[in-house]
Amino acid sequence: MRRKIQELQPNPVLRLIDRRRRGSDIRSWADGLTGERLTGRKLDKLRRRGWFTLHAIQWASGTDIDHLAIGPAGVFSINSKRHRGKTVWYGDTAITVNGSPTRHIAVSQSEARRISRALSRRCGVDVPVRPVISVVHAAKLTVKGANPPVLVLAVEDLGRVFSGLSPTLSPDRVARIYDVARDARTWAG
Repeated sequence: MRRKIQELQPNPVLRLIDRRRRGSDIRSWADGLTGERLTGRKLDKLRRRGWFTLHAIQWASGTDIDHLAIGPAGVFSINSKRHRGKTVWYGDTAITVNGSPTRHIAVSQSEARRISRALSRRCGVDVPVRPVISVVHAAKLTVKGANPPVLVLAVEDLGRVFSGLSPTLSPDRVARIYDVARDARTWAG
């Protein structure tokens, strides 16, 4: 994200001005970067509980995976979404922000399937990946539904929720998946 911000505005002074200007692309990218950093810090604290995290994993296409968490409870693809001061509502199939629908659910599910295919191919076994959306700085987050297809959490709740999930992977399997995920060849295809 930092690279994209610098591409949009190479001049550091103008970049700083644009970060404060409402509606600017740089402000939007900077907000996203702030959300990703906060989510990353929360996820990194899970290390002492047997979790491994990777951030900003690059696909060959140039897109990236915000965060990947691999631990006792499985593999999770986490998208950071910063909606500062807004009302976020999540039902089983949709997220709205201040009443406007988003594509967050479909995008997160698609990304998790793509990650699962890449990890499964390289590991030689099926590696399910659960999509997660980390909501950062929302004024209010409401989650409805008993068993949503995407786990939607306030960034503050990531550690508590991930730590409370039932273990499904052995430490050896966690280590193997993490090794594969750290290999850039996994994401080249």
